Amino acid sequence: MTRRGAVLFAAMCVIWGVPYLMIRVAVRELAPVTLVFFRTAIGAALLVPFAAWRTELRPLVARWWPLLAYTVIEVVIPWILLARAETKLTSSLTGLLIAAVPLVGAVVVALTGSRERQGRRRWLGLLVGIGGVAALVGLDVGQVDALAVAEVGGVAVCYAIGPIILSRRLNDVPALGVVAASLLIAAVLYAPFAAFRWPSSMPSAHVVESVLGLAIVCTALAFLVFFALIGEVGPVRATVITYVNPAVAAVLGVAVLSEHLSAGMLVGFALVLAGSVLATGRGPEPVAES
Repeated sequence: MTRRGAVLFAAMCVIWGVPYLMIRVAVRELAPVTLVFFRTAIGAALLVPFAAWRTELRPLVARWWPLLAYTVIEVVIPWILLARAETKLTSSLTGLLIAAVPLVGAVVVALTGSRERQGRRRWLGLLVGIGGVAALVGLDVGQVDALAVAEVGGVAVCYAIGPIILSRRLNDVPALGVVAASLLIAAVLYAPFAAFRWPSSMPSAHVVESVLGLAIVCTALAFLVFFALIGEVGPVRATVITYVNPAVAAVLGVAVLSEHLSAGMLVGFALVLAGSVLATGRGPEPVAES
């Protein structure tokens, strides 16, 4: 990896490890639907003009149906579920649960017609990962809200399906245009709901900072850096940030919000990480029989 690639990789590990902390702070005063509206609207306001200037929106007109499906799966559903879950879960636990995304992705790919052979290593990885998720919530079952955990599970499923739609239905259109258009569509969809949950008073400075950080740094800037990372190291190696982000989220939750890092969370994350590596890594090629 080049020095530029290493810098971009490190930046993405931090940028996409921070949102869980900011969401946790923001939902203390804002309704989840209002938070998601602010995040998507501000992000769209920053990216749509840039994408239009680069003429990356026009090719999407003929692909509106997969674009809408991608938007609903990747943004509309998971972001509201994530915000709702963090009203009851710590940012640390939420981030660690999201580490299961590669596991869910491996299952989704297997169930949607992938021609790749599902070897013993992959199934072992899935079993280890499932054990890790069970440890994350099971060893602290008395302190975990079951509905909130289910909501994070829904986020993981959406985050696993979204890239598959992108790669199979939108792989021939500009990626920046897809992101900008998705944020705009999501903001329009959430606007009427957010209007009914508008804050009655000005949120605190910490909440305003969190909202702006989510929209500007963790959404608009993050996608630009991520595209640069893909161009530098390729799409496969770029996804390795998925293994690092949850650890960043956990460290920030403990350091900034004084959240408790339990034994179950430590054991569970280690198992999820190991399972993800096994389930998504490439095993040895089969030897042809003579």
